Amino acid sequence: MDYKYFPHTAKDVREMLDTIGVTSLEDLYAEVPAAIRFQGEYDIPSAKSELEIRQLFDRLGRENRRLTCFAGAGVYDHYTPAVIPSIVSRSEYLTSYTPYQAEISQGTLHYIFEYQSMMAELTGMDVSNASMYDGTTATAEAAMMAVAAGKKANRILISDTVDPKIKDMVQTYARFHDMVVEPIAEKRGVTDKQDMQTKLETGGVAGVIVQQPNYFGVVEDYTGFADSCHAGKALLIINSVAADLAILKTPGEWGADIAVGDGQSLGIPMQFGGPYIGYMCCKEKLIRKMPGRIVGMTQDNRGQRAFVLTLQAREQHIRRQKATSNICSNQSLMALFVTIYMALMGKEGLKEAARQSYCKAHYLHEQLLATSRFTEAFAHPFFNEFCVRYDGDVDGLLKRLETAGIFGGIKVGDNLLMIAVTEKRTKEEMDKLVKIAAS
Repeated sequence: MDYKYFPHTAKDVREMLDTIGVTSLEDLYAEVPAAIRFQGEYDIPSAKSELEIRQLFDRLGRENRRLTCFAGAGVYDHYTPAVIPSIVSRSEYLTSYTPYQAEISQGTLHYIFEYQSMMAELTGMDVSNASMYDGTTATAEAAMMAVAAGKKANRILISDTVDPKIKDMVQTYARFHDMVVEPIAEKRGVTDKQDMQTKLETGGVAGVIVQQPNYFGVVEDYTGFADSCHAGKALLIINSVAADLAILKTPGEWGADIAVGDGQSLGIPMQFGGPYIGYMCCKEKLIRKMPGRIVGMTQDNRGQRAFVLTLQAREQHIRRQKATSNICSNQSLMALFVTIYMALMGKEGLKEAARQSYCKAHYLHEQLLATSRFTEAFAHPFFNEFCVRYDGDVDGLLKRLETAGIFGGIKVGDNLLMIAVTEKRTKEEMDKLVKIAAS
């Protein structure tokens, strides 16, 4: 059949099919079993007016249940200032693709430069790029970066307190990049430093990956970790929730060589899981091992300030096998989103949002323990996310909360519940959760 918005004529399609040796478009999907193919008609209405289309989507939207979110594990329900969507859509910023031509991409290059500057300051590191899909792939890219810097070393140690999604991604990358990934044991909710030290002493370790706060919400003490890594000629990689660094000790202060994580917590809505943005910052000595793009500030031939792409050793520019990364998007729109959020909030605004998240999480934690239905899972400090043990059926509890309009957290063990609290949560919402949980 002909498709209204497809540019290819029937003759074009016929020539392409003949070239690849199939008789029809359906033949391209011959290997897909008939049992899993869609057999019916798409439920798509006929042509409608703009008003009717808006009414249709409003009706579809009302079918979604909006739950009060107390879940985290890497994605957090932070407030998004209303002005951000308006600024993001301005023509000098919004672009369809990569800013290769500096002379016509000054707006895009400018905000990427500002994003890099802000992220470097937030993480306490020397330089930042702007080309990571999300926090998981950024961490995997950091592991590759450590192996590249370590030359003959190809072992990556990753703490068992790191988010399982991140560990899975690092393992996936490792399969195709001659990396060996080994776990560091978890001991009562934190990284077992002695286990790390023992594995470092065997040699061949390129990098060590830890998380702050860790997967269980625990704020770990990484004193001495950088010294141990550097003594073993390994790099220390710290994955952090970006917003938490407004108050927590930065990766740079811990002595990390590479700081990575997800920028979603910097005002990006949860939006069904994406798109988000990963960040990567590092020490200056590692800048040529860093994947993606770096924007620099210079002067044009009239002495005016100008922005240009500087280091960009990617597969578009050099031989693929020599590229530092094959990630092909700089997540520019999300970088703009995060940049506007940080500019609007300012240092004090970021600290206040983090402070409220911290205080509210500790209030909810205390109230849950006071019900006698919950006990503390780990005797360590936490920020805005924590684990508690429930004396009943966690699945049943989550179902009761969902019926009441609350996404009550994430089950991470037989009786272990992980709960996150942000500045958006109110006392009434938290008290409602506690009342249901105590019943």
